[in-house]
Amino acid sequence: MRRQTTIALALVLAGMAGAGARAAAPGFDPIRTRQAGQDLVTGSFIGMRQAVIHRLPVKPYAGTAMAIAKWMQQFPTLFPAGSDRGDNTKALPAIWKDRAGFEKDAANASAAARKLALLARADNGPAFAAQLKVLGGTCGTCHKQFRAR
Repeated sequence: MRRQTTIALALVLAGMAGAGARAAAPGFDPIRTRQAGQDLVTGSFIGMRQAVIHRLPVKPYAGTAMAIAKWMQQFPTLFPAGSDRGDNTKALPAIWKDRAGFEKDAANASAAARKLALLARADNGPAFAAQLKVLGGTCGTCHKQFRAR
């Protein structure tokens, strides 16, 4: 299951390469793409949290954490002008008004996920658990400012 989640997230990330350039391409939908990616991040986060709760080895989550780090680097590119309207988006206008703040929050999440990946590689369960909370906090910070409830 963890491997499948990592592979699925990697496929989404692979599709994101150059997303900014393809934002206007026919068939590309930045709203649906960012929602699908965030769904994968949520599933990955839940899986990692379950590993922490059940005191499982965390080493298998190194790739998952790194995939989240890469996703968060690309995430801001999925908010081109005009993508604040559409079906079922919870993106707030603050994303486009405070672009620097939004990009900073995404960078903070990426950095937190990179650190999580390093701790997973070291199979340091207690430090991984603490860093997973840090990563969750970066998500919450961004959601408070830039995502409707």
